Amino acid sequence: MSTSYIERQNLTMRMSVRRFTRLTNEFSKKLENHSDALPLCFFRYNWCRIHKMLRVTPAMEAGLSQTVLGRDMILNELDAAYQPKTRGPYKKRHAA
Repeated sequence: MSTSYIERQNLTMRMSVRRFTRLTNEFSKKLENHSDALPLCFFRYNWCRIHKMLRVTPAMEAGLSQTVLGRDMILNELDAAYQPKTRGPYKKRHAA
């Protein structure tokens, strides 16, 4: 078995997603933000990006999709699934 496919995927993600580079503003300081961003990156890579060698997306090559999915579709799905966090009531500080 070879790890070259996995290493290539890791390199592609590291080079295309600035969250993996510590010296940028987009660096994920929280694990939650990082774990939320990863599925978006993989989704874009496999469903939205046309690859030079395949000339289609990997999802189209695998027969999972007939068209290239766009950014609008992703944003609409995210908006539909978004559940805002509710905060508790505001508590006033007592003067000491």
